[in-house]
Amino acid sequence: MDPYDPLIDLLAEDLDASFEALVQGHEDRIYTIALRMLGDPRDAEEAAQDTFVRAYRALGAFDRERISELRLRPWLATIALNVCRSRLTGRKARPRASLSLDVELPGGLEPRAPEARGPAAIQASRDATADWAALLMTIPSTYRSPIVLRHVDGLSYPELALALDRPEGTVKAQVHRGLGLLRAAFESKHRRDHEEMTA
Repeated sequence: MDPYDPLIDLLAEDLDASFEALVQGHEDRIYTIALRMLGDPRDAEEAAQDTFVRAYRALGAFDRERISELRLRPWLATIALNVCRSRLTGRKARPRASLSLDVELPGGLEPRAPEARGPAAIQASRDATADWAALLMTIPSTYRSPIVLRHVDGLSYPELALALDRPEGTVKAQVHRGLGLLRAAFESKHRRDHEEMTA
C-alpha cells in the first residue's frame, strides 16, 4: 500500500495551487511508463503531458471526498496506460534501438556487461540495455503494461491490480507470462545472433 500522501489534502484544498507539485513529483515516472510502452521519446513526452492534462481535468471534476480517497501512484499510472493504449491503436509500435530500459529484470533476465567500466564496457552495457528495451517492445501490450508497471515503475501487485482494474491473480499471471515471452524472445535473439556469428 502507498503511504499516506499529504499532496492529496493539498489537491483537495486547492487544485490549482498544488497541481504543479503533483506534476513535479510524478513527471519522471509517468514519462518512463510512456517511454516503455511507446518506445519513442517524443511520443512519450506527449503522452506524459496528455496524462497530466487528463489528471487535472479529472481532479477538477472530483469532489473533495473522492480526491481524498485517491491513491495517486496507481491512479496516474492508469491514466498514463490509457493514453498510451490510445496512441498505440493509432500506430504500430516499433522497437527503437536507442531506448534504454534502466531496470534489472527478475528471473535472471538482466543484461550482462563486462566488469570493467571502460568505454567498451559502457557501450556494451548500453547495447545490452537497448536490446532488452527493443525486446520489451515486441511483446503484446497486455503483458508489457504489467511488466512496465511492476518492474520499471515498482508498483506492488495490489497497486498493479488497482491500476489495471484486474484481479491481483490475473496481473500476477500476466507478469509471469510476459516475463516468459520476454525470456523466449531473448533466447530466440541470442540463437539468431550466435548463428550469424558462426555462419
